Amino acid sequence: MAIKPNKWTLLLFLAIPLIPLAVFWIFPLLVSIWLSFTDWDYISPTFHYVGLNNYTQLLSSHDFQAAVGHTLYYTVFSVIPIIVIGFLLAVLLNRLKYTYKFIQSLLFAPWVTPMIGMAIVWSWIFNSQIGPLNQVLHALHLPAPQWLSNPQAAMWTIIIVTIWKNVGWAALFYGDAISKIPRSLFEAADVESLSIWQKITHVLIPLVSPTTLFLFIVEILDCLQAYDQITVLTQGGPAGATRTLLYLYYELGFKQFQMGSATALSIVILVVAAILSFIAIRLSRHHVYY
Repeated sequence: MAIKPNKWTLLLFLAIPLIPLAVFWIFPLLVSIWLSFTDWDYISPTFHYVGLNNYTQLLSSHDFQAAVGHTLYYTVFSVIPIIVIGFLLAVLLNRLKYTYKFIQSLLFAPWVTPMIGMAIVWSWIFNSQIGPLNQVLHALHLPAPQWLSNPQAAMWTIIIVTIWKNVGWAALFYGDAISKIPRSLFEAADVESLSIWQKITHVLIPLVSPTTLFLFIVEILDCLQAYDQITVLTQGGPAGATRTLLYLYYELGFKQFQMGSATALSIVILVVAAILSFIAIRLSRHHVYY
């Protein structure tokens, strides 16, 4: 005979997962929203309520507008190559038989490696004096840019490191999606004498579109949270050329001690992330998952 749980038992089982959620997410979020309406400087015990001034000043400031532009540039030129290269790698790996798992693990290794450690290694690679990259370029008689001190090149160092870290992770997801496609579809494509390119455009790309959507949204959110590689490689410079929204938050809160403005910026970033997540959920309802 089944025992019917009473309401107190149900409340207990609901409270167990909700307590850490409330302590570590809901409560800090409410505090951040509250702080965004104050002029607290992170040090003094006193503060004043300033209403929407933090938001209006932030949205109209040159630093914020520049950070938005840098974030968009970084996101576009990171996300698109990650998705394209990850898909192509998955297609190539799917044709292997004996070394598939080994190469797949090598591609996934950068994703599980801490970004701080990787960024330190990349800072040596991009070093204009002793870095191996410029030494190779010099040996080939090619231009060797000042990767970390040139405003035009600095953002590309961040983009290259981000692509290198994330592309194997994207290939892993695409590989799993491709493995779930019914083999009968490929057999039908062979009967129709479709070329490799036609198989990719007419079979693979449409059927892995849910994975593409997932990776697209996740990678955009990851770019919004980019911080470690920027801190190690460029510290937001040179001349603010790599200052993204999250790094601007760090500067406002922990360098300029404008915690009210910093928390207002964090709320803006949270709203953007929530909108992107909502769009992803809505779009995912129109796709069939295999």
